[in-house]
Amino acid sequence: MAAAGVVSGKDSSSVVEWTQAPKERAHRGSEHLNSYEAEWDMVNTVSFKKKPHTNGDAPSHRNGKSKWSFLFSLTDLKSIKQNKEGMGWSYLVFCLKDDVVLPALHFHQGDSKLLIDSLEKYVVLCESSQDKRTLLVNCQNKSLSQSFENLLDEPAYGLIQKIKKDPYTATMVGFSKVTNYIFDSLRGSDPSTHQRPPSEMADFLTDAIPGLKINQQEEPGFEVITRIDLGERPVIQRREPVSLEEWTKNIDSEGRILNVDNMKQMIFRGGLSHALRKQAWKFLLGYFPWDSTKEERTQLQKQKTDEYFRMKLQWKSVSEEQEKRNSRLRDYRSLIEKDVNRTDRTNKFYEGQDNPGLILLHDILMTYCMYDFDLGYVQGMSDLLSPLLYVMENEVDAFWCFASYMDQMHQNFEEQMQGMKTQLIQLSTLLRLLDSGFCSYLESQDSGYLYFCFRWLLIRFKREFSFLDILRLWEVMWTELPCKNFHLLLCCAILESEKQQIMEKHYGFNEILKHINELSMKIDVEDTLCKAEAISLQMVKCKELPQAVCEILGLQDSEVTTPDSDIGEDENFGMTCPTSAFQSNTLPTLTASGARNDSPTQMSSVSSDVSRLTPA
Repeated sequence: MAAAGVVSGKDSSSVVEWTQAPKERAHRGSEHLNSYEAEWDMVNTVSFKKKPHTNGDAPSHRNGKSKWSFLFSLTDLKSIKQNKEGMGWSYLVFCLKDDVVLPALHFHQGDSKLLIDSLEKYVVLCESSQDKRTLLVNCQNKSLSQSFENLLDEPAYGLIQKIKKDPYTATMVGFSKVTNYIFDSLRGSDPSTHQRPPSEMADFLTDAIPGLKINQQEEPGFEVITRIDLGERPVIQRREPVSLEEWTKNIDSEGRILNVDNMKQMIFRGGLSHALRKQAWKFLLGYFPWDSTKEERTQLQKQKTDEYFRMKLQWKSVSEEQEKRNSRLRDYRSLIEKDVNRTDRTNKFYEGQDNPGLILLHDILMTYCMYDFDLGYVQGMSDLLSPLLYVMENEVDAFWCFASYMDQMHQNFEEQMQGMKTQLIQLSTLLRLLDSGFCSYLESQDSGYLYFCFRWLLIRFKREFSFLDILRLWEVMWTELPCKNFHLLLCCAILESEKQQIMEKHYGFNEILKHINELSMKIDVEDTLCKAEAISLQMVKCKELPQAVCEILGLQDSEVTTPDSDIGEDENFGMTCPTSAFQSNTLPTLTASGARNDSPTQMSSVSSDVSRLTPA
């Protein structure tokens, strides 16, 4: 039997380091690097060398001369192929996640099943539907493609079973990649736990995303936040959307945007008229520099157009046979097609199965996989793209705006979900400052880690507001006013509105999940924006704001970048927001005294040019 090492830990010192064989390491010129064929060069021969061990715990091989010895972490294992029955002695072939195939491990005097049984103590194995000889590792991740819409309509027992079988899809609404870390945390549990009562549901959720407790000693920067009097919450008014005329007045003769800070303040306070979004979003997302001239932007678009279609050509040129050998590209395409088919069809831009908008949605997402092949496509990205394509009405501009947006959102979709963990921790910190009583109630119902806000954060409320409202919400957030992490204050504002019902009706864990899920398309965007801004102003005026909160909101010495109130637009203000339900009963309660009137004709149709948009 060939010597081999298998480790279940994550110590990088005990992982085989694979390098390309010297004869395959041919020099490539810059011209070849730029050609699409370079992306699909196949490496036929690999050699491997083991990294030196530094922890002292790794196994050593006799005399250190075993040519075929290898060592790898179980977190890198993708599949195991077994020998055909009746074909001599048994053997196993391990395939790693980067599609590297290790040398066959032969069992000259024993049954390979003993090793399989041992491995199953640490990983979940299941038989491949295409090849019974192949065992897939962590096969549950195929359920990523399942839709999340019906998750919270299930009875408690069914929900528990889903969490046990596939915690990511069940609890995190099926958007990001299932990681080995999540599965490892739930493996090997006692069968008696298969029917845990709902009161223990939070234990599953805590295991599913380790480290979400903000009061753990190992959490860096943890600060005990006692009840602080934040003072009276100010009344916020919003203005009408920035018009095309207002935008034009702020452009000089060469096309530069003047008074950028003032323009951002106006956008934050009222959003943009729809006719202006196609121009302004490119600046807000960083596709166009604010200080660029019209000529510079024209040159940039030409450059970006060439770059886009070169990337698009890469995946368009891949044959079916090549795609069969590239599992990652194949998986990306499969996920994209499923997500595109689930796109919200209530918007005319995406009506019909063969609608050009849906085709472009697919093509842009596939091209993004070429742009960032390491991240590739993760379920939920299509939600971020569809409003951008609707507004831009142009394939190339939509792609680069999406790429810029993904630069902001990248951490949400990474395998380790560190970005999501951090945001949930920060949200819990803010909510505890605003209302420790409400937090205590949520904790008493096993909901203290705010997992029900996961979808809000992951795709920036895309499925919580109507299509037109999300356009308004996103453009306001892209101004980066009035403070850092304003989206977390939006979460606080929504929870404030729901606090009374949750507590008065004594909602438990399942009821809270179901209630929050059913808020979708029922949240008032203007009211939420008013409340969130009021919370930010209330915090910045507090002289005893905890350091942890200052860091989350990016406040320096209790100063916040607050839109000026005297920008000459008072006559356009029309909405007054209610004050906080979080604070003491001594505060007056105000009601909305105005309403927004976005003309339906403003958004009713898409340019006739859209019908001529076809994929290259």
